Parts: sequence; structure tokens; C-alpha cells
Amino acid sequence: MMIRFCFFLLLAGFSINSQAQDVKGLQEYYSSYFTMGVAVSPRSLASEAESALIKKHFGSITAENVMKPGPIHPAEDTYVWGPADQVVEFAQANGMKVRGHTLCWHNQTPDWFFKDENGNTASKELVLSRLKKHIETVVGRYKGKIYAWDVVNEAVPDSPEGTYRDSQWYKIVGEEYIARAFEYAHAADPDAILFYNDYNTEQPKKREKILTIVKKLLADGVPIHGVGLQGHWSINDPSAEELEKSINSFADLGLTVQITELDVSVYSNSPEERSATAPQAGVFTPEREQKQLERYKMIMEVCRKNKDKLSGITFWNVSDRTSWLDNFPVRGRKNFPLLFDQNLQPKKVFFEVTSFEK
Repeated sequence: MMIRFCFFLLLAGFSINSQAQDVKGLQEYYSSYFTMGVAVSPRSLASEAESALIKKHFGSITAENVMKPGPIHPAEDTYVWGPADQVVEFAQANGMKVRGHTLCWHNQTPDWFFKDENGNTASKELVLSRLKKHIETVVGRYKGKIYAWDVVNEAVPDSPEGTYRDSQWYKIVGEEYIARAFEYAHAADPDAILFYNDYNTEQPKKREKILTIVKKLLADGVPIHGVGLQGHWSINDPSAEELEKSINSFADLGLTVQITELDVSVYSNSPEERSATAPQAGVFTPEREQKQLERYKMIMEVCRKNKDKLSGITFWNVSDRTSWLDNFPVRGRKNFPLLFDQNLQPKKVFFEVTSFEK
């Protein structure tokens, strides 16, 4: 009896895996809509199983961390090209696009950008010269190989006060640093599509702040071409109405829109679930699975409806095996935010978002 039961399990497993192997790639389902991308690390590219999944399902890749200012430019005279080169070389070898992420950010930027030779706060002129050299060097290295860049990332605060985040960039340079970053990037690669990238873009007050900044850039003739809606969402947000408002608000300015860092947390944004004591922490319950499925379904329906305004969707990480959300907002609490499970198999949500009339 036991032998029979084990044999049944083996057959069942074979059936599930066969189904997963038989499905088309995500990019194939969406080929007439927009490019489907994914954030990767050199480690995921080195994994035979993960790299196979990436090649099958996605048409674009973004370096999750290795192109950010800190990892790629840790000291003024030091650039670390190896990991970033691996990402670009993988894409070129497999006929994939690359999004560059990110050139100017308040986070993961080394302190040396903002200090003079005596350790004091650097002057505006020195900071801008360093930003210019950084962008010229990084964008220049990958000119013609990276089709789009997140030039400025998260320049708007979450608080109700103020339009600009009170970062070191803003404290030293003022709002001008944003325009300069786009100008430097455009000069380094005139063919690259340049994005402003941020999260919580579906929250009306923050969206209005971003619109204020973007409109000013456009009015001043700054070469900005798109806005990235990060898409770090959850089972209770965003609403279809606010998501569509965000897409249309930026598209109406003549800009392309992309969802640049998509994942859907299985926890809500309530204070209780953002704590370490959330009920059933680290468990992918049927209820969470269903809520996630419904949220993803709605998101993709809105995106397909607005395919003329969207040029790409990038998922932030490959599968539930590894996600930055496993350590945010609660360190070590497992999340299950993506379309593929910890064994790299398509989840129910994958089949939901690929079942639609073409």
C-alpha cells in the first residue's frame, strides 16, 4: 500500500512539473502588450534552474543591486564592474533588454559623494561634478547595451510636508540635482530612455508631488522620457481606480510609463501586519493566496487595458525563493510575493494572469 501511495505521489509531482514545463513563457503571453522583465542578481544568473526560468519567461532584466551607486562606485577612484557586466553580458547572450537601476538615489550612495577632502560637507559644485562623472562613466560604459535608465530614484518624501525628499542631494544641491542628473545621462547616451522612478505613486498626495516635479522638468526642457511606478504593492492596495489614474496622469504628459519593481506582498499594510507579531507570519495561507491572486489579476487587467501607455512591467526578483520582502518590513519573515514559488514552479496566480483573451 505504501509503495502504491509513493508511486502516486511521484506521478502527481511529475504531472505538476510537466504542466509547468508545458506553459508558455510569460513574455510570450504578453508579447502584443509590453515587455515583461525581472530584477536579477549575478547569483540568480549563475543558477542553472533560475537562469532557465529567466530566459523562458522574461524579455528584459534589471540589476537588482549591482548597478546602484554604492556597489558599482564604492570609492571616488574605484568602480566595480564585474557583477554589472555579468548582467549585461547575460542579456546580450540571450537577446534580452536591460534596464539600468539606478544612477541617483538617496540610499545606497557612498558618503564620499558628499564630503570634501577634509571630511566636511562638499560644495554644490563638487557634488555635481562627482554626479556628472559617475553618470558619464556608468552610462558611457553601457551605451547601446542598456536601453533605459532609472535616472533619479525616490526624490519625493512620504510625509505630507514638502515636495522634495530632504536627502543629501537636496540639502547640498537643491532641486537642481534632478534636472542635472537627467541632462548628464542624456549626454552620455542620447538614445537611452530616461525614467524618474518612485513608489506609492498611487497615493494621490504623493502622485501630485511627482507630477509637480515632472511637469517642471518638462517645462524646462529636461530630457525625461518616462515615469516608473515601482509597484511594491500588497493584497490590499492599490485600487484599480488609483492605479489607472497614475498611469494616465503621467501618460497624458507625453511620457511612457512602466511598472518597474512589481511584487505583491501577502501581508496587508495594516499596522498589525507590518509588525513581527502578525498572525500566521511566514505562512502562505489559502486566504493570502486568494487575495494575492485577485490583486495581481486586477493589476494586470488595468495594465492590459492601458497597453498603449505602458511599455514594460518588471517583477522585483525571480521567485518566492528569494525576495527583498523576506526582510522588509520584518526581518526574516517569509513573504511569497511573486508568480513563481520557492521551487521555481508557476503558482496559481501565474495561470490567472496569463488566462485572458488576446
